[in-house]
Amino acid sequence: MPLEPVLKEMPERSTADVAVYHVSFQNQRAGSRLYGILSIPKAPGKYPAMLVVPGAGVRPYFPSIETARRGVIHLAIGIHGIPVERDSLLYNELRATALANYNTAGIEDRDRYYYKRVFVGVVRAGDFIFSLPQFDGSNYVVQGGSQGGGLAIIAGALDPRVRAIASSYPAMADHLGYLEGRAGGWPHVFADTVRMKAKAEKIETLRYYDVVNFARLLKVPGIYAWGFNDTTVPPTSMYAAYNEIEAPRQVLVHPPSGHNRTREQVAKMDEWLLERLGVEGR
Repeated sequence: MPLEPVLKEMPERSTADVAVYHVSFQNQRAGSRLYGILSIPKAPGKYPAMLVVPGAGVRPYFPSIETARRGVIHLAIGIHGIPVERDSLLYNELRATALANYNTAGIEDRDRYYYKRVFVGVVRAGDFIFSLPQFDGSNYVVQGGSQGGGLAIIAGALDPRVRAIASSYPAMADHLGYLEGRAGGWPHVFADTVRMKAKAEKIETLRYYDVVNFARLLKVPGIYAWGFNDTTVPPTSMYAAYNEIEAPRQVLVHPPSGHNRTREQVAKMDEWLLERLGVEGR
């Protein structure tokens, strides 16, 4: 599908040295679009790029002025095919209604599962970045946490243009762990009896969409972070994916942490990513 990108400048969020845009581009079929917030240095030149894939939920997104000031194009995307610059009231309503159970929508069929367009979308986001005239055409990294941590691994596995990934407490790994007597990954489809309906169909779908499968395919370096007290994304599920990675890897574990990162983890991951982009010291 052609991208058909649309960029709308947001002067109220832009600064003297960073241009901010609300953007959208076509995803896997006609009329299906992804939306995001793009931050680009205003100074003429070619810049490396960073894609940020989102954690679970429905919310607005915001620019990263500081990243762009460091000389990096920054794109933060949503996954739901809706604009991401609206008032929070809209997202509160969608979270309680149409998108309340998006993570299991269509789960009985792998070709109709909600995450099919999402997984395709992380590659299409790369297509959009590579279409930007300000992009240097080479240096491209992806990062995210939770749902976004899983999507960062998926982007690194599916898109050969990705140079490095940073994944914090990655979700969507070891879905079937519950069926083997251990905690499985978010969204915990088999953790309760209500979701056990159509069990065979869900098993077939989730085997295909498990982040563990994508971790096996990684060829790019990655940095990872989590804690041992995470009940949203249990550490067993994260290690199930991490242990399958054969690409260069390092993990920053802070045992007391739950579903969050420490300042030290954030600083080390940011520094590592900027080094991969060649912008340290700017």
